[in-house]
Amino acid sequence: MNNLQKEELIKKINSAIELVRPYLKADGGDVELVDITDDMTVKVRLSGACDGCPFSVMTLKAGIEQAIRKKVPEIKTLLAVE
Repeated sequence: MNNLQKEELIKKINSAIELVRPYLKADGGDVELVDITDDMTVKVRLSGACDGCPFSVMTLKAGIEQAIRKKVPEIKTLLAVE
């Protein structure tokens, strides 16, 4: 993936994150894009109330990943990193 492709993917992913961010913030949490790898793994960082929350895996898979996959269906995996 070249830099232009990566920049376009980053824009799409951040756009998807903006759709779920109000719901996370309503519960005192947030999420930020950390990286997207050449093998289409998206790395995000959960913060605030989302960091360490027992429901964070569900939030990651059912909320954040779903939103990102709608805009960027070619992603392979979504991972939460420290």
